[in-house]
Amino acid sequence: MSLSLSFPLSLLLFCTFLLSNPPPSSAQQRHNLSSFSFSDSPWRPNQNQTLLSPNSKFAAGFQLLPNSSNLHTFSVWYHNISVNTVVWSANDRSPVNSSATLFITPSGELRLGNSSGQNIWPGRAVGAPNSTQLTLDDDGKLAYGDNWTSFSYPTDTILPNQNITTGITLSSKNQKFKFVNATKLVFNNSDSYWTSNNNNPFVMLDDNGRVSQDNGDSFISADFGDARLRRLTLDNDGNLRIYSFDTNSNSTFCVCPPGFRPISGNDANTCERKIQMRNLERTQFLRLDYVNFSGGSNQTNIIAQNFTTCEANCLANPSCLGFGFKYDGNGYCVLQLDRLLNGYWSPGTEMAMFLRVDESETDRSNFTGMTNLLETTCPVRISLPLPPEESKTTTRNIILISTLFAAELISGVFFLWAFLKKFIKYRDMAHTLGLEFLPAGGPKQFRYAELKVATNNFCNLIGRGGFGDVYKGELSDHRVIAVKCLKNVTGGDSEFWAEVTIIARMHHLNLVRLWGFCAEKGQRILVYEYVPNGSLDKFLFPPVRVGSSDNEHEEDVVGRKPLLDWNIRYRIALGVARAIAYLHEECLEWVLHCDIKPENILIGDDFCPKISDFGLAKLRKKEDMVSMSRIRGTRGYMAPEWVKMDPITPKADVYSFGMVLLEIVTGTRNFEMQGSKMESEDWYFPRWAFDKVFKEMNVEDILDRQIKHSYDSRAHFDMVNRMVKTALWCLQDRPEMRPSMGKVAKMIEGTVEITEPKKPTIFFLGDE
Repeated sequence: MSLSLSFPLSLLLFCTFLLSNPPPSSAQQRHNLSSFSFSDSPWRPNQNQTLLSPNSKFAAGFQLLPNSSNLHTFSVWYHNISVNTVVWSANDRSPVNSSATLFITPSGELRLGNSSGQNIWPGRAVGAPNSTQLTLDDDGKLAYGDNWTSFSYPTDTILPNQNITTGITLSSKNQKFKFVNATKLVFNNSDSYWTSNNNNPFVMLDDNGRVSQDNGDSFISADFGDARLRRLTLDNDGNLRIYSFDTNSNSTFCVCPPGFRPISGNDANTCERKIQMRNLERTQFLRLDYVNFSGGSNQTNIIAQNFTTCEANCLANPSCLGFGFKYDGNGYCVLQLDRLLNGYWSPGTEMAMFLRVDESETDRSNFTGMTNLLETTCPVRISLPLPPEESKTTTRNIILISTLFAAELISGVFFLWAFLKKFIKYRDMAHTLGLEFLPAGGPKQFRYAELKVATNNFCNLIGRGGFGDVYKGELSDHRVIAVKCLKNVTGGDSEFWAEVTIIARMHHLNLVRLWGFCAEKGQRILVYEYVPNGSLDKFLFPPVRVGSSDNEHEEDVVGRKPLLDWNIRYRIALGVARAIAYLHEECLEWVLHCDIKPENILIGDDFCPKISDFGLAKLRKKEDMVSMSRIRGTRGYMAPEWVKMDPITPKADVYSFGMVLLEIVTGTRNFEMQGSKMESEDWYFPRWAFDKVFKEMNVEDILDRQIKHSYDSRAHFDMVNRMVKTALWCLQDRPEMRPSMGKVAKMIEGTVEITEPKKPTIFFLGDE
């Protein structure tokens, strides 16, 4: 039996873990059973019979304890291999004498009785007395009926394909060490000395030599993939090891490392130094490639920059008996202190061990590997011819070099003068055209004449706004554009172009794309993509209606936009929320819109919303954007902090969006009074909506009358309810009460819970 992390050649220091009880002699030939049933009861130790698995790899039965002639355990072991290794025992802690019996009671219970008649079989194994049998499977699992298996009561060993559940515990044969919950090794039931990575439990050992963990990580043995008998065992030294048995190489032997010899006498499985180290200042190291020592009273892992540093750390420590080093550039260094235990040789270690011996030791290592090639390369001697004696050519060489240097210097001065002349010329041209302010990689700069031709001398007006008029045009490449002529823009050319460049770098599905700009002849013009369906207000607030009434469907009028159903309105609200959240939270530079309203929300061919005029607030002064009379008279889209002259934060955009969201649901302007008995100066749109929804509990009273007939409470209530609640949260008077736009988008999506909002008020209107 050899360890899966080693090859048949191992160090004698490790032999005690490789050898076990001797195989049974021919005089002890046993009678083999395929199963044990009620008719076979009772089974006594002196009957010399075994239960054999169908593949003949495992056997079970009574087995004598080592160094005992009368005490037995009922165990499972490997069958017909040179090393007789027990993998499970029913009574490790309570061995029985020759009078014990294994029997099945008339009621169908499997029992193992000792001399006092006490049942010491682990767990309760019960079945039908006439049909249930005790069998041994090909994987080494002892089973009785359908409710009991030995895999549920492991001792010190796990076999391949046996589930390692978190409820089981492995105990070493000396009962000093335990493997608990498939995650940690414990000494004396209290001292935990090893835990798996991130406490991820072991799950299973497979036939190839892989131990898997529940998070997908795994450990593999050095002979991974070879067809061998394997087991995972907690040994008496507290180490959890993978063992493997190669049926084609059925012999194992151990040797002492160089500089050591076997101890004669009582303990033949250990080694001692040939020459004791009397002076620690006069020692040397013997290199053992692919050798590792996994035991000792203390192993210290350090990070060494190189081999010399690792060696120096060992020399400086009187307790250091050797050190391990990996030639992988990562500085892996392990100092072996006080004792040398559990040595093994395997290329899987990827490490070289350097044993500390006396300076007078003459042994040389026979554990050599790839590192030995570093010492066998052939030396290459390189010799250079002597320089020629100084001759008369020296003066000629000096003159030649001086001439070349002077020519290069004159050429350099000439080319520098030509470069500066060209640079000054292009610098003056760039200054004249204003090109020195244009950032690299920015939007396209259009000429004013080009835009004048594209818009037919700015005659096709398609919109007016607070930042200027918008004209429709067509470029020479047949792209349709929207041209916004800005007004009341502050700052010089450099500031304007810097802001335009920032705006052009904002890319989002729900933002209108800026293609270029024009800054010429005192003009400030932005060139956008053309969004054909116009702004949202044309859909929500149609012009003059013909034949309308409260209870009848409204007739179509010429030029009227199509009605938006509830699903499209929901998509528009969600798209606008995501775009504003992008401006607030995802752009490289923080951007406030400051003018969220239906007129600045454009509708594409597929009814995809696109916000316009974003980023333009930086081009205007705050006092130019605030209309005190409009705030007081129409109670528009600007947050209360604009009027109170409080600091403007992203929450101002949240308020504006809340007003737009409420208008999407109601289909009316926020300053148009609905059915109410209060005075007009006391009427507040959000408060009216709150009373309808949360006081009167009738959300249908605030729905857009144009599509009210299509409202289905089962299909639309949850969607409309989220939109109304979100709007009322956005319309809170105090900015800190409003959610961020990122959370607003999630509230509309339904991915966060929305609590009932407080009743919205405004600073100049008291609550009822």
